[in-house]
Amino acid sequence: MRRRLLLAQTLVLIAAGVTTWVVASVVGPPLFREHLHMAGVAHDSNEQYHAEQAYQHATALSIGVAITVAALTALVVTIYLSRRLQRSITEVSAAASAVAEGRYDIRVTPPQLGDEFDELAAAFNKMAERLQAVESTRRQVFGDLAHEIRTPVSVLEAYLEAVEDGVKTLDTPTIAMLREQTGRLVRFSADAAALAQAEEAHTAITPGWVDADELTGSVSAAVADHYATKNVALNSVVTNNVRLWADRQRLVQVLGNLLDNALRHTPAGGHVTLTADRAGDEAVFTVTDDGEGIAAEHLPRVFERFYRADPARLRGRGGSGIGLAIAKALTEAHGGTISVASPGRGAGTTFTVSVPIQPLTAVRRGNHRESAPASS
Repeated sequence: MRRRLLLAQTLVLIAAGVTTWVVASVVGPPLFREHLHMAGVAHDSNEQYHAEQAYQHATALSIGVAITVAALTALVVTIYLSRRLQRSITEVSAAASAVAEGRYDIRVTPPQLGDEFDELAAAFNKMAERLQAVESTRRQVFGDLAHEIRTPVSVLEAYLEAVEDGVKTLDTPTIAMLREQTGRLVRFSADAAALAQAEEAHTAITPGWVDADELTGSVSAAVADHYATKNVALNSVVTNNVRLWADRQRLVQVLGNLLDNALRHTPAGGHVTLTADRAGDEAVFTVTDDGEGIAAEHLPRVFERFYRADPARLRGRGGSGIGLAIAKALTEAHGGTISVASPGRGAGTTFTVSVPIQPLTAVRRGNHRESAPASS
């Protein structure tokens, strides 16, 4: 790079020097001679000869000194810039190699060589930060997956060994236990796949006009049997019926996950209420229960993957620990928000989902954009 910069500046200096010399040689003498004649110097006199010689020598000396100074300046500037560029490029190259080897904590310093180079450094650092976050999440997810799968697999292994050793027989209770554990694995696999799809839902949202009353009724009917089996009352209240431009299937999944979560944490004889209302330009759905509640220190983390406020007590209830993470991802894919509130242990919990009724901009659908038609 240094040689290329120096060669480029040398070519510019040569072109400038040659042009100056040609102009000074062709245009300068006639003009100088004309001014001598106007000053009264006789044509072809010794005075004219010496004056022209002095002009030519002065011109040659001036051009030579100017080109020499310019060349030295170009050399110094080229060395300075090339060193800074080389140092910056070497740093970025080394950082890129480190990232390729899995060291995502590497960062580069802005070279201060202009906005373009600073933006390049900032873009590289942002990429490294995103990769670091993805790697951290990946490790956490794999650790959580291994932890979640370990329990049912261990139970299955213990029961199979007991059957092989003759300690247990393959009777109805044993088969029921084996089916329960394999069912947990199947549910967990399905939930993990659902979470992956939910976090990519911005490419899979299929919007349409959804009636809030019909939506809440459908979700309530789908879980009614489970609530009846546990003897938990489920009420559905629509304060203001609204039509919203959203993906019905995804919203059913969001509310269904919230109702399943409420059922797991509400004891027999408890109550769960699903409401639909309107607040400004948003449709607001709430799921409120009078169950176990959540301590204040756990509220900020309830939407994290696999997070449980009480792992030992909740692991056996069949939940995979990612239902709320799915609900959050799908809500945000609609441009909405989800929040949780609880007065504390034993005081119940309220989840609130707010979704725009009709986006002001075009609605994303796949890799295309589709404008929401007017509601009828």
